[in-house]
Amino acid sequence: MRKLEINNRRFLGSKYKLLNFIEDTVNEHCKDVKSVVDVFAGTGVVGSLFLKNGKEVYFNDYLKSNCYSYKAFYESTKADIKKLEKIINDYNDMEIKEENYFSKNFSDTYFSSKDCKKIGFIRDDIEDKFKKQEINEREKCILITSLIYSMDRVANTVGHYDAYRKIKNIEDKFFMYMLDVSEKGEKKSHISNLDANKFIKSIKADLVYIDPPYNSRQYCDAYHLLENVAVWNKPKVYGVAKKMDRTNLKSRYCTNKAVGAFDELIKNCNCKYILVSYNNTGDKSNSRSNAKISDLQIKQILEKRGKVQVFEQTFNNFTTGKSVSVDHKERLFLCETTKICEESKIQLKDNNNFVKSPLNYTGGKFKLLPQFDNIFPKKIDTFVDFFCGGANVAVNSNAKKIIAIDKETNLIRILELFKNYDYMEIVNKLDSIIEKYNLSNTYKNGYEFYGEDSSSGLGKYNKQYYLKLRKDYNNMKDSIERDFMFLTLVIYAFNHQIRFNSNGEYNMPVGKRDFNNSIRKNLLEFCRKLVVKNISFVNTDYKNFELNSLNSNDFCYFDPPYYLGNASYNENDGWNENKEKELLEYLNKVNEHGIKFALSNVTEHKGLKNEILIDWAIENQYNIHNLNYNYSNSNYHLKDKNQITKEVLITNY
Repeated sequence: MRKLEINNRRFLGSKYKLLNFIEDTVNEHCKDVKSVVDVFAGTGVVGSLFLKNGKEVYFNDYLKSNCYSYKAFYESTKADIKKLEKIINDYNDMEIKEENYFSKNFSDTYFSSKDCKKIGFIRDDIEDKFKKQEINEREKCILITSLIYSMDRVANTVGHYDAYRKIKNIEDKFFMYMLDVSEKGEKKSHISNLDANKFIKSIKADLVYIDPPYNSRQYCDAYHLLENVAVWNKPKVYGVAKKMDRTNLKSRYCTNKAVGAFDELIKNCNCKYILVSYNNTGDKSNSRSNAKISDLQIKQILEKRGKVQVFEQTFNNFTTGKSVSVDHKERLFLCETTKICEESKIQLKDNNNFVKSPLNYTGGKFKLLPQFDNIFPKKIDTFVDFFCGGANVAVNSNAKKIIAIDKETNLIRILELFKNYDYMEIVNKLDSIIEKYNLSNTYKNGYEFYGEDSSSGLGKYNKQYYLKLRKDYNNMKDSIERDFMFLTLVIYAFNHQIRFNSNGEYNMPVGKRDFNNSIRKNLLEFCRKLVVKNISFVNTDYKNFELNSLNSNDFCYFDPPYYLGNASYNENDGWNENKEKELLEYLNKVNEHGIKFALSNVTEHKGLKNEILIDWAIENQYNIHNLNYNYSNSNYHLKDKNQITKEVLITNY
């Protein structure tokens, strides 16, 4: 059987024929390039080129159908090739007569009715095999990509799915091919399925390669059918072309917002070199083909970051069938950056460092992360962070999937803000609330503006304005606006703590600090980290979590309120002896399920010992790891230095 390679796809703007041009440009004009980011990866052929040349490559695209391809060819998870070949051979031998989602919606359009029945059956069966754990995630991606590539070879189109040829009797042509993939994949590949402008904020590399859409032709329109097959949510389709709702897939680069989007993208590139691929489509009779960004605009935007050189090569590009390119030239704009990537006055950490949650949540484990890193398992499929708090531990996990759980509803709503909103959207919203309530803004004005200094703090100035904000928040119904108000309150509250009274009203007094440079920096780094994480935030009690959903490759981390602690969440008998025992019993269940866990706690505090915890750990032969930590920021100052706090991590492995 012939095996398909990553370039065996018809794709608008594919750079397969320009790979030598791109490679020669980088080799001749870029020094010491070890890592490459392909922001709009498309078919993935450019990233594939650099990967074959030994570079660390970060693939990104907002279409899942493309990202599945990268995972299929390059993700480092092991795949059973012989098993997949047998599955594909079995598919090809089948004759499917039953109707399914695909045949009901697409028969005799892009494919014959018979082919549609087979395609629909195969896609359903791939999903079924994955749910039954007969194939792993990469094997699923290989089968889906094999299906998509094979469909594309025989589709009744001119290479895209904006329309199909009107033929009365479409031939039965479908045959499923295997991909030419390695069993082990590539360890130096990293794959993201994100909006380009959000993705770029989370990454650092030597070279950033940018090949954005050129004109108003949206890729989600051209490849809606393949995206439908990849995602397989079975949405309603409409119109002659049988398209599904693609609102969330529309790109700004295909609109009059393209220049602004490109400017924002370039500003946030954290790299030594920026290589932009664009072309001189000029003015066409079909306005949809006209480039949205001019050569001059590209050059001017890049020159904000450093020295720019332009290289060009004649190229006959793939069109949609209505346009003819004469003397078409593909251009490469190379910028050697001399100005640092920055957002306002904020200085960023290296992407590989741990990031700190902008919520200075009581008992946060940011300082302990280096020690955790030495103790936690190195390879984790699903990481579950129970009692996630500010999510310091969750967001710094390198697991394939992360679930952060907390029963505090308002906390989870804030974490969802960090996940769902861009950094600047959050900052602009908070700054507008700060201005509306006349709260201090030392990031903008400094301390002297308010007649205060850092040691005395801003509580005296902010108190009346803070209380007004708190009152308005407590009187407001749930809404996004209220969530942003709550986040503002937490930032300005005493020790940034979260506490509600028996009536459900937030009742923390005003603190000494405001939305300063430090918190903004943490917010920026935290938001950027979230962009590249497969993380979900869940508002529930730990006891409601279904342990049967986990397996031996997963890991559970618990950071409950401390029985010996005196934090605000432990007031009014918040965490008592019974709750401590319930949790320890739950941890035994985790162990019985064959799942590794780690528990943060203290065995000794202010002269008291947690005998329940110590006896439990000894009885079950769990390991107690002593940690180096002090709570200097959390009112744990002790006059008697002998009354120490012993922070521990207890594991069942």
